[in-house]
Amino acid sequence: MDLEIYNDDNLIDQTRENWVKDIVQFTFNKLDLKDNTQLSIHFVTKDKIHEINKEYRDTDRATDVISFAINDGEDSLDYLEAQIPDLPVDLGDLFISVEIVDEHAKDYEHSFDRELGYTIVHGILHLNGYDHIKPEEEKVMIGLQEKILSAYGLEK
Repeated sequence: MDLEIYNDDNLIDQTRENWVKDIVQFTFNKLDLKDNTQLSIHFVTKDKIHEINKEYRDTDRATDVISFAINDGEDSLDYLEAQIPDLPVDLGDLFISVEIVDEHAKDYEHSFDRELGYTIVHGILHLNGYDHIKPEEEKVMIGLQEKILSAYGLEK
């Protein structure tokens, strides 16, 4: 796993940053992702994620996580992987608002770590093509998400 964490405003401390690396690796293992899979996580303020949401999703509000997949449904990656088997797979970027995660943790009466874990796993699933727009897709995605969180020790 190649994980880049951008925490420019020191929104999480080093201990939690190490924990983030651990839960990302755990999720990668559960999804059976290649060892050379790449991912970037940006921890941002509520104002910054609002700005990103407005600019890129045309939604004028803050949210907890925004995912930007590198290969969103493109077949070209399959061809490249067949030609270059060790080609690193870049999933994309997650932008996570620590403030919104904290608000959600309080609203849902979860620990901060449970909510942060939920947000990270949710974002990684999106980057791997899972969605929850249709009820049958939601059942699959949320079921897998809860299975991963439970196995990690972050039950509801």
